Amino acid sequence: MNKNEISRVSEMDAGGQGVHKEEGDVRLLLPPTVSDSNIAIVASRFLQVELELNAHLRRLSFSDPVRYIYNPLEYAWDTHRCYVEKYCGGGQSVLFLGMNPGPFGMAQTGVPFGEVNSVRDWLKITGKVGHPPDEHPKRQITGLSCTQREVSGARFWGFFRKLCREPAVFFRHCFVHNLCPLIFMSASGKNLTPPELSVGERDTLLALCDTALSQAVEVLGISMVIGVGRVAEQRARRALSAAGMQVRVEGVMHPSPRNPLANKGWEAVAQAKLAELGVLSLLSNT
Repeated sequence: MNKNEISRVSEMDAGGQGVHKEEGDVRLLLPPTVSDSNIAIVASRFLQVELELNAHLRRLSFSDPVRYIYNPLEYAWDTHRCYVEKYCGGGQSVLFLGMNPGPFGMAQTGVPFGEVNSVRDWLKITGKVGHPPDEHPKRQITGLSCTQREVSGARFWGFFRKLCREPAVFFRHCFVHNLCPLIFMSASGKNLTPPELSVGERDTLLALCDTALSQAVEVLGISMVIGVGRVAEQRARRALSAAGMQVRVEGVMHPSPRNPLANKGWEAVAQAKLAELGVLSLLSNT
């Protein structure tokens, strides 16, 4: 099924109600038993939200310092669709939310925090990756053949690989998504984050992404969003509050190597935070 064949599904059969699990003072909605047909419907609806966001983002323009814009949800749609159809199963209660792609992660693979080895060897994602229409010579897209290691993604997926052993254990209750699918670069190839954009352009961009996030959360039936990094956490809280959605928003430290605290032991910090939130017990293989 290519992206033009993904049709809107207006209604989804819930397939039963979820079960609540108490974790101290934490109450999480555990997923009901989800049929194969419902899994396909949820994945299709999620992809449709992303395609509609793509259509809106194509109409935007950006001024200096932005010179190059990559959207892996276009040129890496094949691998991204593989990720969604494989792991966006419906009934997941926790959404880990990143801000936007890194140059050697999702920009290469189409998968959030998508360090190549983790995506290829653990998540078992396959597919073709093309190229953005305007490509910086120092930031070329080589897809699943990329040899540059993205530290943030390696830390993120490496942690859950150690904890869960198998992807199915993680994705039984959790999914991972980025608020904004675009990566921005200056003329020199320097990565620019959304907060570095001009105020008006940034606000227009993030308003569209906020709407898409609210739609994605509704499609998945998420009860808790965990922002990976303070910016993603704050943006999720703002977006879901503005949409009137009763979804709990929390945060976990970003694993970026630019964060000195993350370099001192991100896994221990993340594990303690997830235990505090009542999420750690959902990731057990037992």
